[in-house]
Amino acid sequence: MPEIYLAGGCFWGLEKYLRSIKGVLSAEVGYANGMTDNPSYEDVCYNDTGHAETVKVEYDAKVLPLHFLLELYFNAVDPTSVNRQGGDRGVQYRTGVYYTDESDLPVISHAIENLQKRFDKPIAIEVKPLLNYSPAEEYHQRYLDKNPGGYCHIGPGLFKKAAAARVDPEKYTAPDKSALREKLSETQYAVTQNDATEPPFRNEFWDHKEEGIYVDVTTGEPLFSSKDKFDFGCGWPSFTKPIDPFTVGKKADFSHGMIRTEVRSRVGDAHLGHVFDDGPRESGGLRYCINSAALRFVPKEDMEKEGYGYLLDIFN
Repeated sequence: MPEIYLAGGCFWGLEKYLRSIKGVLSAEVGYANGMTDNPSYEDVCYNDTGHAETVKVEYDAKVLPLHFLLELYFNAVDPTSVNRQGGDRGVQYRTGVYYTDESDLPVISHAIENLQKRFDKPIAIEVKPLLNYSPAEEYHQRYLDKNPGGYCHIGPGLFKKAAAARVDPEKYTAPDKSALREKLSETQYAVTQNDATEPPFRNEFWDHKEEGIYVDVTTGEPLFSSKDKFDFGCGWPSFTKPIDPFTVGKKADFSHGMIRTEVRSRVGDAHLGHVFDDGPRESGGLRYCINSAALRFVPKEDMEKEGYGYLLDIFN
């Protein structure tokens, strides 16, 4: 199986995060790209050996292509921070992607270039071939499983998001504004591009009950499932959660004299609706209140032919 070596601050948390991702076969913590062979933890921390705390990842490329793995790794680090992640400072806490297969380099470089587009500050993740690596001491392996209350700079919510990640953003493309004007109805364009809100009880999916998935009308990226849809009585489609938590972004919305949390799609950056904390408690307590005009429905029986077959297991 292919392997990649990822550095991102304290390796206790990064190892647990990466091991949570579907398609990761194994994750081992160790020390990489330093000036000595087989250093101890004390050497790395106190003797200026130049190693980075690193996680060796073996993965199934059919389930988890390298570009998708890197996208998920980026979500767990501050990519512009130099020699620091969370409260940890030092060369050993730098971020890095170290490869053993030269054919991985174009994929890594492309991923870093795309990541840079999201930030004004330069990306600080170093990309180098793996020069050396040695496993860390046994007590570091799966440290947070052995010590559930142990220190971790990665929030526990991110572990849950990693475990639910399943939608590869590179499968979907955002059309430009002119193409969207041709493709979308007047209401769909107003909602997704100008943050409009359609009228309650007079929209396509507010009481829709067919089995299937709801995708971003602008890009086709899958967003919500009928399994997570419920009737809140508000007149708009309501869901307890997205299919993949990384497919929707949240931002503060202070419009109309209210304080709300807006929900936008990842690839298309389309306005979807808002999320509230008055949903079913047994399902996490959230209510994603979404405009029908932002969605296209794909029936379960059509998912395979439309390229969404990889999501059919959510109905099992």
